[in-house]
Amino acid sequence: MPTDIPERPTAPIGARAVVLPRGSGERQAAEAPRRAPETAGGMGRAAGIIAATATCQAALMVGLGLLITGPGAHVWPMTAEDAVARTLERARTATLDTVSLVVSEAGNTATVVAGTLLSCLLLLVVPRLPRWREAVFLAVAVSLQSLVFLVITEAVDRTRPDVDRLDASPPTSSYTSGHTGAATALYAGLAVLVLRRAKGPWRRPVAVLLLLLPVLVGIARAYRGMHHPTDIAGGLLNGGLSLLIVGRALLAGPHVPAPAPSGEAPLAGIAGGTAHGTSPGATTVVFNPTVTGERDRAALREVLEQHGHRDAEFVPTTAEDPGEGQAAGAVRAGASLVVVCGGDGTVRAAAEALAGTGVPLAVVPCGTGNLLARNLGLPVRSTEALAAALSGAPHRIDLGRIEGDDTATAHFTVMAGAGLDAAMLESTSDRAKAVLGWPAYVVGGLRELRAPRMRLTVTLDGGRPLRRSARMVLIANTGKVQGGAALVPAARPDDGLLDLLILDPRGPAGWFGAVVALLRRSTDGKGADGSRAVEYFTFRRAEIRFDAPQPRELDGDPVPPGRLLTARVVPGALTVMLPVRGE
Repeated sequence: MPTDIPERPTAPIGARAVVLPRGSGERQAAEAPRRAPETAGGMGRAAGIIAATATCQAALMVGLGLLITGPGAHVWPMTAEDAVARTLERARTATLDTVSLVVSEAGNTATVVAGTLLSCLLLLVVPRLPRWREAVFLAVAVSLQSLVFLVITEAVDRTRPDVDRLDASPPTSSYTSGHTGAATALYAGLAVLVLRRAKGPWRRPVAVLLLLLPVLVGIARAYRGMHHPTDIAGGLLNGGLSLLIVGRALLAGPHVPAPAPSGEAPLAGIAGGTAHGTSPGATTVVFNPTVTGERDRAALREVLEQHGHRDAEFVPTTAEDPGEGQAAGAVRAGASLVVVCGGDGTVRAAAEALAGTGVPLAVVPCGTGNLLARNLGLPVRSTEALAAALSGAPHRIDLGRIEGDDTATAHFTVMAGAGLDAAMLESTSDRAKAVLGWPAYVVGGLRELRAPRMRLTVTLDGGRPLRRSARMVLIANTGKVQGGAALVPAARPDDGLLDLLILDPRGPAGWFGAVVALLRRSTDGKGADGSRAVEYFTFRRAEIRFDAPQPRELDGDPVPPGRLLTARVVPGALTVMLPVRGE
């Protein structure tokens, strides 16, 4: 099919202007639609929910403690607790003493802190994509339990059991058991993550063992004479409530894009106001068989049938055709919906065939990066992403169109670039990616840091050429990369524009300035010599000429090195199914 798709006008979405470096003296481009950088509104709302609910949690736990030590002190079962402590004291043996010490240490402050830090680090490093939300969930749940525990011990004064205690008594109240509460927050939190993320028959036994560990810690603390049974129950309740509160705020809830900042229109593309959903008709599912197994396909078929898409045809990609031919065949056969299950490379290949046809695309993330799905606000789980897409509405988004020497003209959905990122992709082996996941790219990138700096000339929208040096140039249709970091924070896939990032840090101070600028989403990152480490530009058409051939990439796939990249936006070229905000 033709690679050049006629441009369509786009509806403005807020005022957008080209961002030029300060003091450059370059001509400012005319105003164009632009979206402001995303805010941390979603996290702010979650923090507010956690804070408000945690206040109720602390009040409940303190109230129970005052009841136990006050009016309820002479009521069963509190009247039987001293007898339980003496019975456990009489049952002590040298072996049980040793076992209880080991188990008790599993809830010790140092153990819990070290376990939480290690677990969070593994969540960010081991998976193919960092599990930021799960890591924050675990860290916040353990921290919340500790904060509430401190409030409880300040408000409730309860003496420890009147028996020979095997451990030194810390200067805190017996109510609640801090060891038990901390163990509940950590180990039960890990059990939640295992059940939520892990696959395979071992996940349930592992989760059961993790859930059993806080109970064993509580029994060990009671055996060693450190707590009454109700103190243990209070610790289990405090840790469990902390997990429930943080989990509801960070892990549960609808998987839809966060509301747009005040005064902005939501992501609506050109098709704003389109009726929800698609009319069930001929549906083709293009899937990458290396990442979409039989069980995955069965689950996706079930979701399709639930939404009225019966008898969907599942077509696998091949090494020779990663998705374009399959999607083109679906269009020729009259498909009313094309579902693509794979990574960004598979989605990009299918988008080549679907661009300009108006046939909706439902993105089901199954690859390593899944950057388009993340930038569109889709869930990362395949079945949830498909259900959200089918329950949503069709929207048109832009594509980028790339031409260059020694490479075929192609479109991209997320990003294209040259320099450090492309060299990093080329130098990372499939074996390293299989073993390490996305951190393998970091290792590959470190090897490329000593590569010579590029010299290039940039011409934007027919303006005056700009001479630059750079480590990396990135052309972005969307702005987020692995881990949810907004590398190009202003990029939006439905504004009729593309964004250009030029990264040129020099020395440690330059890299530090670049990192700060990226984290602050500003263009103020400077090197020690005053040079600008980060620059952003906005354009509709750009020509980038390199003084020497450079490695290049397209949506995460390396393409042959060359001296030229010509990029332009194709507004509204691709129709995608997106969740509807506010539902």
